[in-house]
Amino acid sequence: MPFIHESSYVDDGALVGEGTKIWHFCHIQSGAVIGSRCSLGQNVNVANNVRIGNGVRIQNNVSIYEGVEIEDNVFCGPSCVFTNVVTPRAHFPVHGVYARTLIRQGASLGANCTIVCGHTVGRSALVAAGAVVTRDVPDFALVAGVPARRIGWVCECGARLDDTLRCDCGRRYVMQGEGLIEE
Repeated sequence: MPFIHESSYVDDGALVGEGTKIWHFCHIQSGAVIGSRCSLGQNVNVANNVRIGNGVRIQNNVSIYEGVEIEDNVFCGPSCVFTNVVTPRAHFPVHGVYARTLIRQGASLGANCTIVCGHTVGRSALVAAGAVVTRDVPDFALVAGVPARRIGWVCECGARLDDTLRCDCGRRYVMQGEGLIEE
């Protein structure tokens, strides 16, 4: 059974998985699907039809808008930002036409980073705090800055990789095209 703090709202038609904890002042909108063993910190908004995988941790003050999909074991740092419209205009609303954003399994999004819609953050990638993602991020990439640029590689365990692409945890990687794959 999920835990839902009494100050939070889960609209009819939303699904919340077993063992998920939804803390103070959250709003889960109709059609949202949240997996099992997730944790949503204070003041999190999950919009209509958003899909969130299992084991996801969403820190305080994050709004996840329609068009965003988050796979398993993703970390969303405090106040990270998602967008869902490429050219927003108050006087020309899009009414349900949203760019798709995909956060792949095991990725980590640092505090106050911004993920501009229409992009994919790759598996186990790490987006630094305050970075602004304006293009796809490869699997295992470490990106930072405005706009975000790759500044290195990280292991699935989160450790930064050196030029050997071998981690102290025992995992080894090789370059394939513009990205890494586990050996």
